Amino acid sequence: MDDVVERIKAELASAPVVLFMKGTPDFPQCGFSAQTVAALRAVGARFKHVNIFEEPELREALKHYSSWPTYPQLYVNGELIGGCDIALEMYESGELKKLLAEAGATS
Repeated sequence: MDDVVERIKAELASAPVVLFMKGTPDFPQCGFSAQTVAALRAVGARFKHVNIFEEPELREALKHYSSWPTYPQLYVNGELIGGCDIALEMYESGELKKLLAEAGATS
């Protein structure tokens, strides 16, 4: 389990914005992942994605690490922002764009 937690931390340290999702940004494998990607792209965000289907150990460990039971999980500067609903609410309020701009993740 420790190795997987280290891997999660390494992923989070590798980019200001990391999305743990089902599938990839171009081929999301669930509607919630697709909507979250769409919100990130709409604000011009640069983000790293991790396809949890390719990482079954990480998929289980991340639920415990974040205390968040569902996917996608959006992280900014290593901190969990939330899932699809929260990302969409923040997108609609303009908060998402502001947060990502502060993280240096928009052009």
